[in-house]
Amino acid sequence: SEQLFVEMADVMATEGWRDAGYEFICIDDCWMAPTRDEHGRLQADPKRFPSGIRKLADYVHSRGLKLGIYSDVGNKTCAGFPGSYNHYDLDAQTFSSWGVDLLKFDGCNSGTLELLAEGYRRMSVALNKTGRSIVYSCEWPFYLRPVQQPNYTEIKQYCNHWRNFYDVYDSWNSIKSILDWTALHQDSIVKIAGPGGWNDPDMATLLGIFVFLSQLVIGNFGLSWDQAVTQMAMWAIMAAPLFMSNDLRHISPEAKWLLQNKEVISINQDLLGKQGYRITKDMNFELWERPLSGRAYAVAVLNQQEIGGPRNFTFSLTLLGNGLACNPACSVREVLPASRDWGFYSWVSFLSVEVNPTGTMLLKV
Repeated sequence: SEQLFVEMADVMATEGWRDAGYEFICIDDCWMAPTRDEHGRLQADPKRFPSGIRKLADYVHSRGLKLGIYSDVGNKTCAGFPGSYNHYDLDAQTFSSWGVDLLKFDGCNSGTLELLAEGYRRMSVALNKTGRSIVYSCEWPFYLRPVQQPNYTEIKQYCNHWRNFYDVYDSWNSIKSILDWTALHQDSIVKIAGPGGWNDPDMATLLGIFVFLSQLVIGNFGLSWDQAVTQMAMWAIMAAPLFMSNDLRHISPEAKWLLQNKEVISINQDLLGKQGYRITKDMNFELWERPLSGRAYAVAVLNQQEIGGPRNFTFSLTLLGNGLACNPACSVREVLPASRDWGFYSWVSFLSVEVNPTGTMLLKV
């Protein structure tokens, strides 16, 4: 209901979320009335959004935030509400007139792959024709992948970010499967990411709400603390758009600290815009790096072992940045799970880190 989004906007504005960089509050599927109006326009469900989307957008904007909305490239949304097929220009104009700032464009019920691709292209053009700046969130490659390899160069021409993998769930298995898939396909997806176009590891929401800064399920019920740290650290390494799928009215201080951690967010939002990648995997440990501006690197050590206690992993700094990250010397700072300086190291030094099962240590070199 609109009351949920009003309350969430208030929390975002008053409890530090907006100041941490989370700008968008977005409505997912099921916001619509079952049919279009007499002019063929989409309309909000009159019971749950009695004031309409325009008034909600005005309120969200008054709190210094932006509003996102959902539609679908096919003739019906995934939940069976009216889709945008054959209404791309009209729907784009409607969203613009309402003051919408982001469109999540799903790919259900799209018919052929040709119609899917045509629909994503046409909505991109339609959004740009409105003259309003609207972030375009696509699910194009996710729906292509079962049949053909996505053309990411083309997708980036039309979309601002795009979903690659299955819905994230509030579980370690889900987080682990996303990381495994990303590492497996990194040769084809890492190089395309950059300012204006980003790989989105996943796309799902809880409570029909997602908040843009894919989805961070931190602050719900399914992840241990170490697993929550892993998701935040690895989404920063992957340069993923940060969405929160949680209820900000009921969130623990620990989850709030993690999601608002400015050091992690600065890595995620680094201006160089390069996506990170896995360097090596050894005995259930994974070593990832992400080039940052200022000749720095974010480095993540992930312990995928699920039993036992903390384990040590030792690696040479010559592994980082093709041997250049620490040449001739570098400073090392731990960002997660704690925040502390480790001092200076030479190019030939080794680092030894202790990581809990399913946990991650995030460093800045």
